[in-house]
Amino acid sequence: MDKQKVTLIKGDGIGPEISEAVQLIFLEAGVPIEWEEAEAGLYCIDAYGNGIPQETLDSISRNKIALKAPTTTPIGDGHKSINVTIRKKLDLFANVRPSKSLPGIKTRFDNVDLVIVRENLEDTYGGIEHQQTPEVAQCLRLITRSGSRNAARYAFEMARLTGRKKITCIHKANIQKMTDGLFLNSFKEVGLDYPDIQQVDMLIDNLCMQLVTRPEQFDVLLLPNLFGDIVSDLCAGIVGGLGVAPGGNIGKDSAVFEAVHGSAPDIAGKGLANPTAILLSSLQMLRYMGLGSYAQRIEDGLHAALSEDIKTRDLGGSASTSEFTQGIIERIPAGNISEKQEQARRIIIPHEPLTEQKEPWNIVGVDVFVKSTNGIPQFAETIGLFSIGMISNRGTKVFPGNVSDILMVDCFRCRFYADTTVNQKDVLELLALLPEEYPWMHIELLQNEGSKVLYSKAQGE
Repeated sequence: MDKQKVTLIKGDGIGPEISEAVQLIFLEAGVPIEWEEAEAGLYCIDAYGNGIPQETLDSISRNKIALKAPTTTPIGDGHKSINVTIRKKLDLFANVRPSKSLPGIKTRFDNVDLVIVRENLEDTYGGIEHQQTPEVAQCLRLITRSGSRNAARYAFEMARLTGRKKITCIHKANIQKMTDGLFLNSFKEVGLDYPDIQQVDMLIDNLCMQLVTRPEQFDVLLLPNLFGDIVSDLCAGIVGGLGVAPGGNIGKDSAVFEAVHGSAPDIAGKGLANPTAILLSSLQMLRYMGLGSYAQRIEDGLHAALSEDIKTRDLGGSASTSEFTQGIIERIPAGNISEKQEQARRIIIPHEPLTEQKEPWNIVGVDVFVKSTNGIPQFAETIGLFSIGMISNRGTKVFPGNVSDILMVDCFRCRFYADTTVNQKDVLELLALLPEEYPWMHIELLQNEGSKVLYSKAQGE
């Protein structure tokens, strides 16, 4: 079988040690892979000005497959996360995190075998933030139909390919009615094409409670980005921690598999690092590539080592990194692998088309966020073509109606309605007519499509 080239990013801290463990295990198992090493990590900042040079991104784009060890992102000095940069640059829209009970690792639960599919590019991870006033910072949460449908379709295709029978869509659509509502509706729309797979949905808070009581009930979980990030680590804790948690970032043309734990610089070079997470990620990669027989043999060796109490210290054992690696190698079952290419678990998801706009969107009002240090802004009942309909502070309506003794900050959302359809010029005239003592920070247009309301009416507005 011809060798397939894979980009290898050894990263920071313990990254080189655990990467070497995978390389040794693959070599002994005869895995037909040729490694192309590429740079990324804290040490790249001085040399390239960022944590991941363009040459590394080019290598992944060229090879289509990468295995990545942990990298360090400085906190609070403006450098972008290396992980987020890779996902966005390569459009890796689905994060896939299996959580499976392992032999020899005692936890509160047995027989856990679930897979998390997390939308990987949107939500608050768009990084669109503003300091509106000295008191108020804002983060825009972006959920798109196309992004949600891509993640949902991957979850369904993966479930069908791997024989999983149930997908649970996780959301908070009872509160975040438009954003999580769009994510949930996208799941239901895509689900019409997969009647063979059971489909349910669940609120995120209920999921967290269910996970720490009966995690074995779940099969595949589909989540928006932020919820998925948090729940992924919760599920890792259920099966033994981040040290045994694999992960893959999947796109239309490329995939990057990674250990999701940190770089642990405090134990780097001491022979204490646990390579299990990156090894499991590499096995996830092999199955994605159609090399499942190699993955199964290595996994059998890992399970045998863990069952015989050959474990690193973080797992309750005493083995060094090299001793643990050798223990796996010695327990890989003997035998020849067929030269025939196996079925790859590589799922190609075409980009979702944009929604066809059947009717024009009409501007019927505007939310104007203004700064006021003297309490609730006071406006004339009508300003231009608009009338004031509602004012809120921190999401709580403070006008009209009686205001209780609540904490108010210096940023108010003022909702203006028009009696007729207006245009952007009319909105600009409204802004120009607002009292100077209430400077506006930003606006959001309120629009209708025919009789369909395209803005939130939550919180009693």
